[in-house]
Amino acid sequence: MCTAGVVDGAAAATTGGADAADNSGAAPAPSSTALNPPQVSISMNEPENLKPPAKSNFRRYLQWILAPVLTAISGLILYYQGPWYGVATLYATLITTLLVRPGWRWFYIAAVTTPRDTVALFAYIRVLLFIKRQERKNLNIGDIFEANVARQPDKLAIVSESQQWTFRQLNEHSNRVANVFHSHGYKKGDVVGLLLENRAEFVATWLGLSKIGVITPLINTNLRGASLQHSITVGQCTALIYGASFRSAVMDIAKDLPAHVGLYQFNDESNQEVVASEGLSQGLAQQLNGLLETAAKDKVAAGASRADHHDKLVYIYTSGTTGLPKAAVITHSRYFFIAAGIHYTLGFKDQDVFYTPLPLYHTAGGVMSMGQALLFGSTVVIRKKFSASGYFSDCARFQCTVGQYIGEMARYILATPSAPHDRNHQVRMVFGNGLRPQIWPQFVERFGIRKVGEFYGATEGNANIMNNDSTVGAIGFISRILPQIYPISIIKADPHTGEPLRNSQGLCERCEADEPGVFVGKIVRGNPCREFLGYVDQKASSKKVVHDVFSKGDMAFISGDLLVADERGYLYFRDRTGDTFRWKGENVSTSEVEAQLSNLAGYKDVIVYGVSIPNTEGRAGMAAIYDPTREVNVSQLGVELAKSLPNYARPQFLRFLRKIDLTGTFKLRKVELQQQGFNPEIIDDELFYAQPDGVYAPLTPAVYERIVRNELRF
Repeated sequence: MCTAGVVDGAAAATTGGADAADNSGAAPAPSSTALNPPQVSISMNEPENLKPPAKSNFRRYLQWILAPVLTAISGLILYYQGPWYGVATLYATLITTLLVRPGWRWFYIAAVTTPRDTVALFAYIRVLLFIKRQERKNLNIGDIFEANVARQPDKLAIVSESQQWTFRQLNEHSNRVANVFHSHGYKKGDVVGLLLENRAEFVATWLGLSKIGVITPLINTNLRGASLQHSITVGQCTALIYGASFRSAVMDIAKDLPAHVGLYQFNDESNQEVVASEGLSQGLAQQLNGLLETAAKDKVAAGASRADHHDKLVYIYTSGTTGLPKAAVITHSRYFFIAAGIHYTLGFKDQDVFYTPLPLYHTAGGVMSMGQALLFGSTVVIRKKFSASGYFSDCARFQCTVGQYIGEMARYILATPSAPHDRNHQVRMVFGNGLRPQIWPQFVERFGIRKVGEFYGATEGNANIMNNDSTVGAIGFISRILPQIYPISIIKADPHTGEPLRNSQGLCERCEADEPGVFVGKIVRGNPCREFLGYVDQKASSKKVVHDVFSKGDMAFISGDLLVADERGYLYFRDRTGDTFRWKGENVSTSEVEAQLSNLAGYKDVIVYGVSIPNTEGRAGMAAIYDPTREVNVSQLGVELAKSLPNYARPQFLRFLRKIDLTGTFKLRKVELQQQGFNPEIIDDELFYAQPDGVYAPLTPAVYERIVRNELRF
């Protein structure tokens, strides 16, 4: 939905639905003098045109001839002249061979990237050693957390506007949760879903369940209706813990859930005891607060089962490329790797205070930030709903040293009016994903940020990368010196479908520098850094694996994202492939929106796609509805969409088609519609746009010009 001016909580979908507006001004236009990353000209040609021209093999043949000859000469010198001359000759031989192929340019690239690669290599070694220690002792997340509790029981673990929980309090609540569900017969391998807003009890609940080996699906709080019901059933939940704030959403689907699913309501505010009785009085749910008050808090019952290092910990939902939300598997070992990986790569300190307004049901907030408290004993400041104007004031208030963002957040923070706390804070570093290069320099300059840690990765994937030296626009890098250490690659692929292109041997080919392709990560079974755990649904998991990549029999996780690498190995995001686009920090599945919208529109043909809005991150949803006689009530449609879809998935634009080309392929038609966008000057069909209250209004040429001038924000 669009807003005039700036809306606090613009990333509402990502942060649990922030709604407060503060009219904090328009976003700054990108500066023509801004420090931008190396620009790459990309031509999305047809797949057959992506193949590079044939290269001469002269250098390769020359290297094959020189290598044995020079090695033999080195051996003779070593034999007759002694070891010192021999070693010197061997070194000269190596240099000569490398000068032939890959050439002198390789030495230059090696020289300028060695500092970056060395820092990353040492961090990677520390991560591997950290994980190996936990694996050798068969430790889980709860074990490491309890060690931190014993070391610093009275240090603050989680802080918010209304809560300040120490490590002791967090541990005691988690023990109560463990003992309640153990007494109710839940055991290792059972699944208990969690639907709760950002608060300390959210972490304590899944942590407590993990202490008895129970797996916790962390459910997106924006979901309603069929999407919510699907998340509960696809996660194979045997019970659901939900906050009283979500009781209406749960009661709407309670009778449609499997009979064995137990419901536990948690009243997250004291004044909800009276008003939150729906479901309890009907006997559909149990009141969790009372059960927790009577449970033991000092330790978990002796007879409770215990999770092992490689056991499943939580499920984190992701829309994937098609269909309803998928439950991605996060094991204890995977949690260790994600949290420790970013800790050592970006140089976090145990005494850091982290600020994250992101939802804790996502990997970014719930693992990357919260993992710093659980594994390294840091303090994490959370917020229920993101506020652009409150970001750095919160950081100053709570003395935070590291802040977390997503791209939309950074843009809205930058758009707020100047304030004393812009630089009156202790934040030395921000990290996240999606900070646009057009605003990167302005952001760090205005707020005095010394370091930016941009990362890229998928919850379910193994192709995770980080920018460890604040290179503007880069989401990570591939070492040009030793790429084998961390086996990730960009392979040639169809830019529209993401399907890998194969050579005459049936294998994939790596892209050259400045050539776009699909990002993949090699799968190595049993290695927590290279393992692909996928989804609970194994059929969905198989779609994310590509076989026979660089050799027969090998496997890799395929991200579905188009990336490009420059000469120095820095990686830049280009686009998503398939039928998924990204909006407000969330992946929006077009097939799911099409299905919901078609039902609401009387089963009419619906085509959903993402369109670009000037100066706006991601792609906004647009729906084209085939309705030549104009039977759909637009006002009622907006109301129904608000009930059935999370706000980030609701189309920002509607187009009512008078005719549709039934002879052409559906995919081709979608591409043409996407190219036409939402410009009423070139479209004869009726167009509508979503207003702040969710009501659709006609999209006139005057409104379109306001959107282009960035006067209307989405």
